[in-house]
Amino acid sequence: MDKMLYLAMTGAKQTMVAQSVNSNNLANVSTTGFKADLEQFRSMQVVGEGIPSRIYSMTERPGVDVTPGAINTTGRELDVAIKGAGWIAVQAPDGSEAYTRAGELHISSLGILETSSGYAVIGDGGPIVVPQAEKIEIGIDGSISIRPIGAGANEMAEIGRIKLVNPAAANLSKGEDGLIRTRDGSTAEADIDVQLVSGAVESSNVSAIKSMVKMIELSRQYEMQIKMMKTAEENDAATTQMMKMS
Repeated sequence: MDKMLYLAMTGAKQTMVAQSVNSNNLANVSTTGFKADLEQFRSMQVVGEGIPSRIYSMTERPGVDVTPGAINTTGRELDVAIKGAGWIAVQAPDGSEAYTRAGELHISSLGILETSSGYAVIGDGGPIVVPQAEKIEIGIDGSISIRPIGAGANEMAEIGRIKLVNPAAANLSKGEDGLIRTRDGSTAEADIDVQLVSGAVESSNVSAIKSMVKMIELSRQYEMQIKMMKTAEENDAATTQMMKMS
């Protein structure tokens, strides 16, 4: 009975972990540039003294779904979206380099180009500083040009270039802050083939319908595991009663 009870218990616990991952994806269905977390179940052998006769359930996060979301036109000059594969390099709170596809950019009070979450966008020489200007343009290659205050209509000056990268998807992982990093801790090289769409943002790649269906499936799996635990309890009670009769 203990085998059945233990397996059902671990199954129920890990189903709740998977449900939390799915719920987080669903909660970010409207978050710009959000990439869904993947999850899967595995059966693992309990290692220890004696014969390895026990297994337990485990939920894994094998990676991130890097499928591009839909590109929505906004017309805002600081909004950018990645066309196809690629990432925008930003500075994480600890000063390291990380990556995102959230292209709702703005200029901070200190003149630093940042994402909507406050992460500084990285250029060729670190965080990009944008001087006061009458007009700002972001090119397809990530170049940033401005028209200085008081300058003529056609006087545009390039002040920097957004670092765009495209590391292998298998070498990417997502942190709790939602930023993407390389699994080996390396810094990705700039990729000239990555292109931007100006005046647009990328929507989340989470499907609300699929996530809702997944939520129902996980709820039913949890109920099944609880029923198995109840059955184990009933079988144990029945066995105890039979032993009393004998």
